[in-house]
Amino acid sequence: MKTLLIDDERLARNELRRLLAAHPQIEIVGEAADADAARERIAQLQPDLLFLDVQMPGEDGFALLESLEPPLPQVIFATAFDEFAVKAFEFNALDYLLKPVDPARLAAALAKLAPAPLPEDGGEAGAVHGERLRAQDKVFVRQGEQCWFVEVRTIRLLESEGNYTRVHFDGAQPLLFRSLNAMETRLDAKMFFRANRRQVVNLEWIDKIEPWFSGGLLVHIKGGPRVELSRRQAQAFREQLSL
Repeated sequence: MKTLLIDDERLARNELRRLLAAHPQIEIVGEAADADAARERIAQLQPDLLFLDVQMPGEDGFALLESLEPPLPQVIFATAFDEFAVKAFEFNALDYLLKPVDPARLAAALAKLAPAPLPEDGGEAGAVHGERLRAQDKVFVRQGEQCWFVEVRTIRLLESEGNYTRVHFDGAQPLLFRSLNAMETRLDAKMFFRANRRQVVNLEWIDKIEPWFSGGLLVHIKGGPRVELSRRQAQAFREQLSL
């Protein structure tokens, strides 16, 4: 897994390198000491995973993430401050590690990256793990005592809730035990569009589109909520649909 280390402290980056050497699935492809350098490295190297500090000179780690276009790499925060943990998970972070990083906690965080087997309480059905889901494939969703086999084409909207994804279909909104980023890698980009950091919409379920603030768009989902697209995502949306 291609990994980028983003931290303004060289010693902290070196320590992460040392700890990650025990995990052969991690390939460190580069480093950055601030947000500007990180944006360049991300564009050049297309990493799958970021180890990200919060407080850095100039923009902090959160501002960096907000400036990136989705889909984002997976993120593990590594910082000396515990007060940012709640905000970190609002950005769909896989984990939040405090410095000095404990090897056992690091291993636990990396375990979340590994492809999971198909569990009874949240696996996917109808497609081999890792392959793109087709419109007729089904995902298995369970919430409490209720279970659904949901055909992909019937999913109107997917919304990030931490490490889980809320799936909107046929009036139901249960949680799928996978992150939105993980789900997006399985979805057909011709059918699903990343509207913003938290939402992916099914293009076939769009009922109406109207202009929104600052050059953005407001998308109305049939039987679902309205979804806002920023000016940048609105432009990508128009290009994809030839509007």
